Amino acid sequence: MSLEQLKSFLRKMQGDDSLKAKVLSASTADDVAQIALSLGYEFSGDELLRFSGKKVGRVTVQKNDVPGEYN
Repeated sequence: MSLEQLKSFLRKMQGDDSLKAKVLSASTADDVAQIALSLGYEFSGDELLRFSGKKVGRVTVQKNDVPGEYN
């Protein structure tokens, strides 16, 4: 069920520039999942990460590996 929710959210995002901007400015997959939840879509950050490399409509999910800070 949550995979369909994720796909539905991605389809909505491709037609909504303000939503797309929110998602692109999110720091983590969990942040994206929280944005989706506020709109009624339920999926986890982990599910979003597992969807990396797949495409829905014009949206391709990409996992960005950002190294941590080192002191």
